Amino acid sequence: MELLQIIVLAIVQGITEFLPISSSGHLILVPVLTGWKDQGLIVDVMVHMGSFMAVIVYFWRDVWEMLLGLLQLLRGRMTASARLALFILLATIPAVGFGLFMKFSGLQDAVRGPLIVAINAIIFGIIMWVADAWGRQQKRAEELGAGAALLIGVAQAVAIIPGVSRSGITMSAGRLLGLTRVEAARFSFLLGIPAIAGAGVLVLGEAIETGTPITTDAILAGIFTFFVALAAIAFLMKVITRVGLLPFVLYRFALAAVLFALIGFGVI
Repeated sequence: MELLQIIVLAIVQGITEFLPISSSGHLILVPVLTGWKDQGLIVDVMVHMGSFMAVIVYFWRDVWEMLLGLLQLLRGRMTASARLALFILLATIPAVGFGLFMKFSGLQDAVRGPLIVAINAIIFGIIMWVADAWGRQQKRAEELGAGAALLIGVAQAVAIIPGVSRSGITMSAGRLLGLTRVEAARFSFLLGIPAIAGAGVLVLGEAIETGTPITTDAILAGIFTFFVALAAIAFLMKVITRVGLLPFVLYRFALAAVLFALIGFGVI
């Protein structure tokens, strides 16, 4: 790939993976606006790894404390960090189950397309708006409870459908369940660790099966994605603290308008 394509891909992946603005909507626009060919499986693996490492680095203290909490749990001691780790694991189960169902049922390809993305960008943008405006701000993630964590996991499973946005719907669910804005984002990002890692492993498996080599441009894409994703996480945490999720809701509406226009003119 050319350096410009590597940079654009890293920006799109790094930003849309974590900001609640629908990564699938932007991935549809990139080839339309640039005419570039698909970047390939290994590049997909590298950018996923870049996103994964960004979450680990930004939330390193939470990750470390959860690992220590799980070790203490093996010794029979339940701590707040161990409880949070268990909530993350529990909330991951619905996405795994729904993802497997979508893949083997053939529905995964049936729900793809720019029209689906545009409609979902609006529908789940409205849901995000309502959740952020009316949700109570009372709880930390460690105080969720198993049932609430499972509900957020179900919300994450729905995000397998293009246009929903994994971070957007999990933050919305967290806000409706009483999490503060910061805690809803924190839980969403921590929940993304197994989700992003799992997606990366699946794509890596496909790359190994096809014998695709690791190239320099793929490594560069992963490195650039790491820095962009790290900045995106820091940006989101600051924005939601000050003004909430409304700017991202408005952006989703604008994205949907662009997609509808491109569909109407027959561009996509």
